[in-house]
Amino acid sequence: MGERWQDRFRAARMSLPSWARDAPDHSLFRSNASGTWEIYAWERASGEQRQVTKRHQGTMSGTLDPTGAWIWWFDDTDGDEFGVWRRQPFAGGDDEEAVPGLPPSYAGGLALGASGRSLVGRSTDDGFSVHAATAGPGGSAPAVVYRHRQEGWLADLSRDETLFAIAHSEHGDSRHMAVRVLRLDPDGGATGIADLWDGPKLGLTPVAFAPHDHRLLVLHERRGRTEPLIWDPATGTEQEIALDLPGELSAGWYPDGDALLVSQDHQARSQLYRYDLATGGLVSLDVPPGLVSAAAARPDGAVEYSWSSSARPPVIRDTTGAVVATPPGAIAPGSVPVTDAAVTGPGGDIHALISTPEHGTAPYPAVFVVHGGPQAQDFDSFAPDVAAWVDHGFAVVRVNYRGSTGYGSAWRDALEGRVGLTELEDIKAVRDWAVRTGLADPDRLVLEGGSWGGYLTLLGIGLYPDDWTAGIAAVPVADYVAAYEDEMEALRAFDRSLFGGSPEEVPDLYRRSSPISYVDQVSAPVLVLAGENDPRCPIRQIDNYVARLAELGKPHEVYRFDAGHGSFVVEERIRHMAAELDFALRSTGVQVKGSPPERT
Repeated sequence: MGERWQDRFRAARMSLPSWARDAPDHSLFRSNASGTWEIYAWERASGEQRQVTKRHQGTMSGTLDPTGAWIWWFDDTDGDEFGVWRRQPFAGGDDEEAVPGLPPSYAGGLALGASGRSLVGRSTDDGFSVHAATAGPGGSAPAVVYRHRQEGWLADLSRDETLFAIAHSEHGDSRHMAVRVLRLDPDGGATGIADLWDGPKLGLTPVAFAPHDHRLLVLHERRGRTEPLIWDPATGTEQEIALDLPGELSAGWYPDGDALLVSQDHQARSQLYRYDLATGGLVSLDVPPGLVSAAAARPDGAVEYSWSSSARPPVIRDTTGAVVATPPGAIAPGSVPVTDAAVTGPGGDIHALISTPEHGTAPYPAVFVVHGGPQAQDFDSFAPDVAAWVDHGFAVVRVNYRGSTGYGSAWRDALEGRVGLTELEDIKAVRDWAVRTGLADPDRLVLEGGSWGGYLTLLGIGLYPDDWTAGIAAVPVADYVAAYEDEMEALRAFDRSLFGGSPEEVPDLYRRSSPISYVDQVSAPVLVLAGENDPRCPIRQIDNYVARLAELGKPHEVYRFDAGHGSFVVEERIRHMAAELDFALRSTGVQVKGSPPERT
């Protein structure tokens, strides 16, 4: 049993390969084949693959320039997400600083032109900025072409390299951004030529310019959900793509610009469509039930996509049915399929995913695995952690609480002003349903989550101490005010949008939503996993919470690791999972077989 769950983590995985616009045989992907998630180059014509990066804590951000000559990758320090872009020839060679003279920052988007023109989005404590330069040691010095105190991100550069598009929050709400298109001036600056904003609480997301002109694909939420539109910034004309499909819709361009690849997320599953812009025709593509985590159309029109389900591990396919690429080594063992539940909650029906063990009978010991985000959702997708819990005899319940994406804008935004409290009302409703229906044993219930899920775990065991047997919180927000003080500026802006201000402006709201405010009510033992270099849920605020647990004599354990907001190292992830399993089994009265992992 132990080897089976570890095999799922160790099995090599890969992301959907991207490719250079003007050299589509030059591809790039991420893989954990070396034991750490790194960037790989793939020459499709010859089939040759090579590892591009090799770093202690792994590398997750990389892209190809349009010509396919250069690989760009983001170089941070031990997972802290603060660094600079470097580049390396596609065929291999030494790395070089991609834009010399540009200081380190948090990444805020990257847009590359075939001529060597490069736009770099940066986020720092001073806000968001975009810098234009010619790449490489002999290139031009970076020039600021946009800067604002409020957060934003760089979306795309037009193919003729005259226009670029950004999302911005100059209106003060980084959760519901506006769109601006700017023209690059001959003198090195930029001039805004058009703005698109739908007003308060209606976000817009720029996706990409059309392949052959200046039309911009944008996602809007004018009808209470995410949908695509095409905007011409020169004329101001808009073409809304109104489709009679449930769920939320995103889109990307086909290479010839005459169609959109539409992705539909509905009830935790995905479907793909081709939408013809001239005729309005919509064709469903052949995709099995599950999650399409990424998809893109090749120059020949074939669509490649990354797919998995709860029962079946990830695979890279295309819509002809062919397997596009397979990482080396053994395939991960499968797991159990999920079932769906709709539970009546205070804000409407709550969608939950239920995974039950192949052996044993209800009521099961149960783990409520709470997703991060909060702007995210749980899918019918392959998850080694969920499978590990099931292998050890636990039912797993995953709740797409209010605050999750995928269920409309009102559901996503319902947590604003009642941060944490709203989500936990939904989690509690599903918890009570699971006990009432006989699915879950009320004396063996574990609340577990990472990032925002870790935050909700700590808040949940404080607000509802009688509901949970144990809590496991990985890289959580534990002391919200201290977290705000130490986190990256982009997250401070996000928090101001969530709460309606900073801790100085609305102190009572932060205090009401902070786990440390309820630490004296915690009765369940708690395990906290924390990254030393985490810029999102910084270590000091976790130390504050742990110190308070110790002062109060509350049972707790801590697992600290030398990385950022989680780890890209496979064996470290296995150690995290082993620590969680060991803790949960002991806390629910099941003896652990073998020795537990070392802790600090």
